[in-house]
Amino acid sequence: MEGVRPGGGPPAGGPGSGSGSGSGSGSFPSLFPPGLHGIYGECRRLYPDQPNPLQVTAILKYWLGGPDPLDYVSMYRNLGNPALNVPEHWHYVSFGLSDLYGDNRVHEFTGTDGPSGFGFELTFRLKRETGESAPPTWPAELMQGLARYVFQSENTFCSGDHVSWHSPLDNSESRIQHMLLTEDPQMQPVQTPFGVVTFLQIVGVCTEELHAAQQWNGQGILELLRTVPVAGGPWLITDMRRGETIFEIDPHLQERVDKGIETDGSNLSGVSAKCAWDDLSRPPEDDEDSRSICIGTQPRRLSGKDTEQIRETLRRGLEINSKPVIPPINAQRQNGLNLDRAPSRKDSLESESSAAIIPHELIRTRQLESVHLKFNQESGALIPLCLRGRLLHGRHFTYKSITGDTAITFVSTGVEGAFATEEHPYAAHGPWLQILLTEEFVERMLEDLEDLNSPEEFKLPKEYSWPEKKLKVSILPDAVFDNPLH
Repeated sequence: MEGVRPGGGPPAGGPGSGSGSGSGSGSFPSLFPPGLHGIYGECRRLYPDQPNPLQVTAILKYWLGGPDPLDYVSMYRNLGNPALNVPEHWHYVSFGLSDLYGDNRVHEFTGTDGPSGFGFELTFRLKRETGESAPPTWPAELMQGLARYVFQSENTFCSGDHVSWHSPLDNSESRIQHMLLTEDPQMQPVQTPFGVVTFLQIVGVCTEELHAAQQWNGQGILELLRTVPVAGGPWLITDMRRGETIFEIDPHLQERVDKGIETDGSNLSGVSAKCAWDDLSRPPEDDEDSRSICIGTQPRRLSGKDTEQIRETLRRGLEINSKPVIPPINAQRQNGLNLDRAPSRKDSLESESSAAIIPHELIRTRQLESVHLKFNQESGALIPLCLRGRLLHGRHFTYKSITGDTAITFVSTGVEGAFATEEHPYAAHGPWLQILLTEEFVERMLEDLEDLNSPEEFKLPKEYSWPEKKLKVSILPDAVFDNPLH
């Protein structure tokens, strides 16, 4: 439950407490927490004439048991920049993903040198409609939704990331149904007593633009959006009334994307997905190491070491490496638990339940003779991207289950550090399956899976099989993953 109020009369600790920026470091520190003061100071730098902006505030704070992680979302009126063809817009700034208080009520204080809390706050720029006198409040709930994901999963965001939302951001009929993330063009990183805070801006995009970001990379699509004023322009302002994609506005942009995919491949190295796998070389009754959806049993979970390795796989996959590497399993762990709050991003391959329940040393790497991979339709549609945009460029791609601890990593022969080899192309380490595919087999799979590029044309379930390779892939309805008894 949230309330909208002017910033001039907040509860103790609100961004609008006091009449000036000096109130946070003077005689009222308890009324103006230092972390909050640092962010508010950056807002005051940009908006000196708006000391008390409208705010959406969580009535029951997260640290008191409320559902909304963001204590506040401030809403400013930005006049834009006519010289740069930047229109007037509303500028939203979150307070709560970083450490506002420094007393461990929300975030563990880890020092001043690293990130504050999760290390970032969210911003959003929404084009102001003619005659609009007050900012819409729906972006605040959108930001709360993203914040809930971060808090629940402990996965952070970075510039170039994309978010598949599958619904108009404002619950209208808009084509703007997904998001990319980038650095806010005006807000500078802030050093607070509890660490550094950066500002990541949400950018609304159409489905076609999201797919292009997946097939190529988010930064490339952000650069294209900057060149199209009605699609974002230099400050990447979201216009919910935009009815055309950048490729419809300027067809030549699709050629740039296609060339980028051919030259660079995709820098999307992993996704959270609805997926599962079966070891077909084991008798059905031998479920000791089964990694598919389990009925009536507790599946073995990823150890902290495996989780760290998968997370590092994703992080390194987002970097530009001449020789892609799957990092070796990190031995600096205690009892299989990840004890560190990663100073960099906790990448989106660690599930909420990835704490180990068995010692890592008891999990052996197994070579499998035959495997069956299962994906829902959305995840299956990314297989051609995985093959063409990643493996044919000597890289790797990981699916991490959002309904359990299963992970499936496809690797090419050029990836070092994998436990799948050309001699044993299917290998499992606990619930983590690696599949090594040769370039020749990838090319054949791309031909056989061509209809995945037009998923609306086939009915589920859909099965693909390569008997001589002892590999089977099934595309299944969501209900199979949502309800194991289905």
